[in-house]
Amino acid sequence: MAARDAAADATLTAKPSTLRRLVREPLLHFLLIGLVLFFAYDRLHPGAENKSESNRIVLTPGDFEQLAVTWLAQGRAPPTPAQMQSLVELKIREEVLYREALALGLDKGDTIVKRRLAQKLEFLIEGGSIDSDPSADTLKTWFKDNSQRFLLPPRLSFRHLYFSPDRRGENSREAAARALEQLTGKPGDWKDAEALGDPFMDRDYYGDRSADDLGKLFGLNFAKTVAGLKPGAWQGPVESGYGWHLVFVDASAPARVPAFEEIEPEIKAEWIEDQRAEARRKAYETMRARYQIVLPEKS
Repeated sequence: MAARDAAADATLTAKPSTLRRLVREPLLHFLLIGLVLFFAYDRLHPGAENKSESNRIVLTPGDFEQLAVTWLAQGRAPPTPAQMQSLVELKIREEVLYREALALGLDKGDTIVKRRLAQKLEFLIEGGSIDSDPSADTLKTWFKDNSQRFLLPPRLSFRHLYFSPDRRGENSREAAARALEQLTGKPGDWKDAEALGDPFMDRDYYGDRSADDLGKLFGLNFAKTVAGLKPGAWQGPVESGYGWHLVFVDASAPARVPAFEEIEPEIKAEWIEDQRAEARRKAYETMRARYQIVLPEKS
């Protein structure tokens, strides 16, 4: 008997605690305010149901919930009744202006509206037909057939000596060629090498760079030439957009396709995009088949 009394006391104690948490919940406050306004509006406009369907603007509890979520998602405190009324009026204003714009045909011939509606339809097509959580086996099979999409370009690491046309004029290439004779057989980090060239605006060593990287830094011709050099010796002269260079390639790595485990997230993202594109293609072909396309006759 004592045990039952203790359990009952505990239950009574727990219920007020739960009620207190609910009372403090901002979203509950918001919804209650919204529902009060919803029913108040219904009572103050009893003739609204007599209007034609096309002239009715019906706000549901779901609309008020959406207003609540949007408001609170911005990190704001629960709105006052006046703020809630303003949100409702903004919602009504948007719907009124939208319908009046349609009635005036403002959507007709508007390229932006057309694009937006077409885009929205494509989103609906994608959302209804895409598996966003494919199995590993599905991804591996797809990756096997599409591995070249993930091909990593060749990469290399090199150091260089720069010969400036601004300092040496037309003799900059010849100066580089003479310096190469002194560097023959020397390692890339030979301590006296720096004294043979001129100061460069950036750096003397570039590690693990692709041909695209080098093309952006030095120009496409320089990148193509350096990518073809064998590692382990000073070579050149090689011309860039800045002048002439002697280059020592330390290491190079050929183009390769990464293992599945290295890039699984990227593979999944590409797979999903492929499925979206295929869904759009099939849906469009089905819809297009319903139309007769008339083109102007050739003159």
